[in-house]
Amino acid sequence: MAAVLWAGAGAAVLFVAVFLVDGWTRGGGYRPKRHPVSALALGRRGWVQTANFLVCGLAVTAAAAAVAPAAHSVLLAVAIAVFGLALVVSGAFPMDPMRGYPPGAPAGTPQSFSLRHRVHDAAGAVVFLALPAAAITAAFVLGGAVWTWYSALTGAAVLGLFALFGHAWEHDRPQTGLIQRLMIITGWAWLGLLFAALAAGTG
Repeated sequence: MAAVLWAGAGAAVLFVAVFLVDGWTRGGGYRPKRHPVSALALGRRGWVQTANFLVCGLAVTAAAAAVAPAAHSVLLAVAIAVFGLALVVSGAFPMDPMRGYPPGAPAGTPQSFSLRHRVHDAAGAVVFLALPAAAITAAFVLGGAVWTWYSALTGAAVLGLFALFGHAWEHDRPQTGLIQRLMIITGWAWLGLLFAALAAGTG
């Protein structure tokens, strides 16, 4: 049980490290401050982020099975599993090229989207709603004031940043990618620390 939880913690850290490094070093007009993390799954190096989605999603889903006995909460485990599975779907169905990336993509937002893009969007919404749902659930089921407040604040922060990201995305704001990265780092850090704490407790 501890091993799978540690794997989940490692996957959360790895996910953030991969998209930060890949985004920073990606050429072809990719701008981390503007473009979302999902756009890294496009272009010749797109396999890197696709693998990142799949590996993290599968590891988190597997770790979720160990959360129920470790945290004594099936509801928390289900919320985390939904999050992990939605990540897998996000990787399996990449977004459409747009906003100048990859090279040759439309400069703006297309008038219509492919089925795969619509699936990706739906999965993304599940990702960024299931994660704060898990954090808020954890605030009620985990013991200790630190985890209660940290989880509650994380849930509120991710929801708030998700709303900001949605507004920025709709208006193609230059800081859209930055807002999303802050949201991901906030949520994934909490998840990684949760897995590590539960793993240490079951160790």
